Amino acid sequence: MEKEIIKGGGFLLQESIPAQIFSPEDFTEEQVMIAQTTTEFMDQEVIPNHERLEQKDYELQRELIKKGADLGLIHAVIPEEYGGLALDHVSQMLIAEFTSGQASFSTGFGATSSIGLLPIVFFGTPEQKAKYLPKIGSGEWISAYCLSESSSGSDALNAKTTARLSEDGQHWILNGEKMWITNGGFADVFIVFAKVDGEHFTGFIVERNDPGFSNGNEEHKLGQRGSSTTPIPLIDCRIPKDRLLGEIGKGHLIAFNTLNFGRIKMGAGSIGGSKRALGQSAKYAAQRHQFKRPIASFGAVKYKLAEMATRIYACESAVYRTAGMIEAREETIDKGNPAEILKAVEEYAIECALLKVAGTETLFYVADENVQIHGGNGFTEDYPAEGIYRDCRVNRIYEGTNEINRLLITGQLVRRAMKGGLPLFGAAMKLQEELLAGPSFDQDEDDSPLAKERKLAANAKKVALMLIGSAAQKFREALSEQQMVLSWTADVIIDSFLMDSTIGRTAKVIDRDGEARHAVAIEATRLFTHDAINRIEVAGRNALAAIAEGDELRMLLAALKRFTKQEPLNTAAIRERIADKVVADGGYAF
Repeated sequence: MEKEIIKGGGFLLQESIPAQIFSPEDFTEEQVMIAQTTTEFMDQEVIPNHERLEQKDYELQRELIKKGADLGLIHAVIPEEYGGLALDHVSQMLIAEFTSGQASFSTGFGATSSIGLLPIVFFGTPEQKAKYLPKIGSGEWISAYCLSESSSGSDALNAKTTARLSEDGQHWILNGEKMWITNGGFADVFIVFAKVDGEHFTGFIVERNDPGFSNGNEEHKLGQRGSSTTPIPLIDCRIPKDRLLGEIGKGHLIAFNTLNFGRIKMGAGSIGGSKRALGQSAKYAAQRHQFKRPIASFGAVKYKLAEMATRIYACESAVYRTAGMIEAREETIDKGNPAEILKAVEEYAIECALLKVAGTETLFYVADENVQIHGGNGFTEDYPAEGIYRDCRVNRIYEGTNEINRLLITGQLVRRAMKGGLPLFGAAMKLQEELLAGPSFDQDEDDSPLAKERKLAANAKKVALMLIGSAAQKFREALSEQQMVLSWTADVIIDSFLMDSTIGRTAKVIDRDGEARHAVAIEATRLFTHDAINRIEVAGRNALAAIAEGDELRMLLAALKRFTKQEPLNTAAIRERIADKVVADGGYAF
């Protein structure tokens, strides 16, 4: 079957075809080997050095980054002509997922292999690429990404750092201070954003030995204590004129497109971290006895284990579905042209933001429940649970806070619709006509596996369209100021995408292998769909009450109730079975 190219955000407008949803069951032998190689590297080289890494042993961190580079884990994103491997997008997601076992290392490694590298891959001149990519790819040089400032965290374009040409026109002179820079204490190459003549937001490449460059003291952080995080003061920092990155005034294209990659990789990394934490919980729950029984036998603990596993399964389904969509789009372009690859990823900026939110919030939930299952031991440094909890908290802040990403999800959908890129408003108007016509009483005779769940997923999309259409009609140009409405709508969109991805993945493997081989996946899909539609109803009620009133509100609430109606599901029994499988397998059981 020829792959259908779906537009970013387009999942809201069409029924998904399970056979075309990419999932972990589709990994090639080479991709499986990449995952195994990355896992072995983390388990054998990185995690045994946890204590030294947490003590800020940056020589060791550089050494380990070099070892990872020797395995090709940085070369993955670099074009072949510069010594790279130019691996497919799915393989890059696997590297991101399986380098997540030690947060301090993973953060530093991610900075040099992703956001500190990709601006040069996609926007560098041939000379810049030839100079920097081989050395960063080999781990000889470490890179960093310098966007944030004390006065411009989420509002990145409000940067105060300036750049001006020297009088002889041969150098750029940078002044300002960047904040919270990962690898700031030991990186060699820095992607820095500054405003040319105080106006034009622009990217530059700065090296540690440039005059006027320095790094401040290490930050004392809640978590990821072994990663280097420093301010970068630039005081008349002089860099050669040819270190301009991209075009003057086009720095936002570099910054925001780089963040798209960073966000989807955070979604993948969150899956890896969640799986490790779940494994800790499952093993501890099986070994820890209270009242002469392992705590894994208690319903309250089973609830947690099942919920952790189910949320991971849903996020994993959505991450690799998106990676597959990007891959499908890349097959239609010239992969040797970095600008085309950039556009392919930019097309799915909505999904990237969505996965960042869903992934990091799933990881935090799993980390929190991991501490709870460990009880008092989870609050001590004798067990890894407390460290995972601290380390993952920042994930909801960087690469754009989850609040900002929620606004981006809904805001970008509306903007694309207004520009004619997505026929969302037409679909919303058609839905409105359906609501005015009243409910249909046709009997649904579909008795195929997950038929009820597919109907709920379709209804969840209708709720999202109803909220988008109603909000746009009510607030018009002022919609961007309605942050609560945008955020509630984003929550509906997030759960809709995860439902759709999970159902599509499970339906596909049922078609291929039959129901018996995927009993746990079916249980998790039903559980996630049941709970997600309940969350959608709550978010929808909140949003609609802020959008409409009177008869209009009553009509919309009646439609919401109809769309979110479902038959009772014995979630307790389902959770029992999922939890038992998780404990039996010692962790993630899909």
